[in-house]
Amino acid sequence: MKFRLNYTPSELIQKVVAEQLNRMGVSFSFNELGQLVLDGKISGDIMAQITERLRKLGITLSEAGMNSIVGDIKNAIEELVYSEDIRKTTISVYLSNKLGYSYSYLSNLFSEETYTSIENFIILRKIEYTKRLILEEDMSLTEIAYKLDYSSVAHLSGQFKKVTGLTPTTFLRILQRRKTKNT
Repeated sequence: MKFRLNYTPSELIQKVVAEQLNRMGVSFSFNELGQLVLDGKISGDIMAQITERLRKLGITLSEAGMNSIVGDIKNAIEELVYSEDIRKTTISVYLSNKLGYSYSYLSNLFSEETYTSIENFIILRKIEYTKRLILEEDMSLTEIAYKLDYSSVAHLSGQFKKVTGLTPTTFLRILQRRKTKNT
């Protein structure tokens, strides 16, 4: 029997981190940006144990700073793409309100650090989510386009092809062929 896994990455990471820290008896919380906040003074030995436990699970910690703002932008974009609120707000207003910086500052910082624009990153995340919806959900392209706030199926299909080199229909056909060969 085969199962697809459905998850929201930021929530999953927080649950895994919380489980590990609870096992160690470390007091912590997550702030409104989803950043881990360790309560009280943490010894170097305990910090090394935390780092090692999380590293074994493919999770690394980095201190808040300029790079963390870029990480916060990515997390906020991911949250927005996976939420129903995507149709209710503009990206610039959402990011400015969520992160407390002007959009122009966030946009410039993001571009300097990642060599791509926030808008391009959003397109990439939306196409990844589209692939996931095609794979895991029984949704039409019209429903997916609406869910991800595309103006039309043609707009979604055009961006999908630009990013993947395939139309969504071709992508689905390839997946169905693979599925038939594997069964």
